[in-house]
Amino acid sequence: MLYHPEIPPNTGNAIRIAANTGCELHLIEPLGFSLDTKRLRRAGLDYHELATTHVHADLAAALRSIGPAGVYAFTTGATRRYTDVAYQPGDVLLFGPESVGLPHDVANGEYITDRLKLPMAPRSRSINLANAASIAVYEAWRQHGFAGAG
Repeated sequence: MLYHPEIPPNTGNAIRIAANTGCELHLIEPLGFSLDTKRLRRAGLDYHELATTHVHADLAAALRSIGPAGVYAFTTGATRRYTDVAYQPGDVLLFGPESVGLPHDVANGEYITDRLKLPMAPRSRSINLANAASIAVYEAWRQHGFAGAG
């Protein structure tokens, strides 16, 4: 789930990851671009038709549509690593906008199961959104034996 994504190629790459892993991609408005943006289409290549993508007016609407699930907020301020979680089918991996990450109130909302981080070198600030989402999605999928993979 991408909360207020800003950069079309990152979302295009997330569409490719969703298509290649069988997970669903949920986008929370406002988006920093139109879904018809040429750069989004180029990054997603022909995977748009293979991915299940949902656009929601706000986070509350997205969470209602998903139903009960673990919601993991990815933030550089977390103390727990993304590999320390036993992910369950249907869990939500929540990432914030590229420029600022998840707002404090979102990352600490009552619906959040846990806050997680990706380890980085000490002087690093952040990892590209599409790369961070890919790392986390593949870890969750690995824990389930890459179910559905060919």
